[in-house]
Amino acid sequence: MNATTTTGFTLRSMDHFTVLTSDCDKTQAFYEMIGLRVGPRPPDLGGTGLWLYNGDKPILHVINKSELPDDTAGMLDHMAFRATGMHRAIAMLKERNISWRMRRLNDPFGVWQMFFKDPFGANVELDFDGDEPAPEGWSFGNGWGTI
Repeated sequence: MNATTTTGFTLRSMDHFTVLTSDCDKTQAFYEMIGLRVGPRPPDLGGTGLWLYNGDKPILHVINKSELPDDTAGMLDHMAFRATGMHRAIAMLKERNISWRMRRLNDPFGVWQMFFKDPFGANVELDFDGDEPAPEGWSFGNGWGTI
């Protein structure tokens, strides 16, 4: 992604998202479930929290708060990750009794989108290539599907 502004600077890519939690362990376990791992966090940030990495990049920052705002979804609607292995992701969510929904965007986008919530209400999206086979029992209607 390269978006040059009228003021002359350029956005190169999205760097990270930050979520609030009142339980770092529970939040860590949830995001490790989808493949992120805990990595180094600068000690001078103050407070408690953790940084979760995809490979060598810290893409999700977690801040521990004793009290969360009433509206835990905040202004961020969702965070999205590119993924592979849609059928394994479905099985993982079912095993953990995590509610989810999905849809297939047709060409030119050609992508499966799966949505679910983290333990504190943040919306998570996993995007899979459209050439992954439809889940067994998939019924398509109005963009959203059911299984």
